[in-house]
Amino acid sequence: MGRPRYDMPEVALWEDLVAVEKQVQQTGIDFTLNQVFKFKGAGQVDFDNSERVIPKVVPLEPNGDWYTLPQGVYKVRFNEIVHIPTNMMAIARPRSTLLRCGATMNTALWDPGYEGRSESMLTVMNPEGIKLKKNAKIMQMVFLPLKEVTEAYSGKYQKENI
Repeated sequence: MGRPRYDMPEVALWEDLVAVEKQVQQTGIDFTLNQVFKFKGAGQVDFDNSERVIPKVVPLEPNGDWYTLPQGVYKVRFNEIVHIPTNMMAIARPRSTLLRCGATMNTALWDPGYEGRSESMLTVMNPEGIKLKKNAKIMQMVFLPLKEVTEAYSGKYQKENI
């Protein structure tokens, strides 16, 4: 069950799942919380990335296994590593329980050929904040087949955090 078929059974789409039997869903895989970071400083985005600045972050320390997060914006790192074949892409959405607690995940697309332990943005909108336990299931990734093989992603984030 840890290896999807998608007409490419020889390709493992993911590794380092916390509990395969609880994370593989009908439509994708649940991603779990590895670490939370607080932004320190401003970022900068331009057209061709020649002036791109990624803001510094500092890791937050959990209290035991729990992160207590006040309302705000955070960067999160996942436990799982993905390997997107060049004939697929992936998208991700927050788990509904996270939404019901007043928080959401903001994500981008996962390009064909990307490999890495991804990071995304967590926005806590609940004025009372949220508590997240290490390894909590917070996002679900869905893999989408492409009509044909395409060029592999080769950007700055290739093989991030692995």
